[in-house]
Amino acid sequence: MAMDAQSTLAVGAKVVGKVRHIGIYGALVDIGTGQDALLHISQLAESEKRKFEDVVQSGAEISAFVLKRRRDGHVALTMEKPPAVPWASIKLGNTYNGQVIRVEDFGVFVDFGAERPGMVHVSEMADGYVKSPGDVASVGQDVQVRVIKKSGRPRQIDLTMKTVVEEPALEEEDEDEAESVPTAMAQAFRRAMQSGAIAETRVQEPVLAPSSHRQKQEDILERTLRQSQG
Repeated sequence: MAMDAQSTLAVGAKVVGKVRHIGIYGALVDIGTGQDALLHISQLAESEKRKFEDVVQSGAEISAFVLKRRRDGHVALTMEKPPAVPWASIKLGNTYNGQVIRVEDFGVFVDFGAERPGMVHVSEMADGYVKSPGDVASVGQDVQVRVIKKSGRPRQIDLTMKTVVEEPALEEEDEDEAESVPTAMAQAFRRAMQSGAIAETRVQEPVLAPSSHRQKQEDILERTLRQSQG
């Protein structure tokens, strides 16, 4: 099934395709580009609680969204509607309007439409000294934030609410998104390759060990996301 003529393969684009093959890793979908796209078993919509085979059947036509697009032509799909602000579009220095969703003693978490909230450290909450994050912001408050750091693994976004950029302001700690593939997706491509379904793709993933302080912040954020989805 060819994709709609008005669609593109930009991340987040909606496509329609025909399921050509189903394996233990997920499904290969013909979206009319000449190369099958991968819908990994982990990429069902959040609302779908059934088995993968109950949602996706071989030969069936499905609608999905482009999750990732690799330089070698491979495309990863998801049935979960992408966030309003795609990860790849988030650049250092970008400014967004968001809402405070959690206040901690070290700062606040702000939802600005990305796949996960960003964190504003207490030292980045105002141009002057801030003793406590609660003195500046509260849950539900609308704020304007600017990206000062973007980390690829684990995906974390540091924000600032300051109106004046102090040099050096921007720090780069990001991965090449075009070459980045989640572990599950990499394994799926290898399995499909071994079965002769798609060509070989070499994938290497760096391993980063977050600091205990950063891990604590990550744990708090994960609990926040689970609570908001409950």
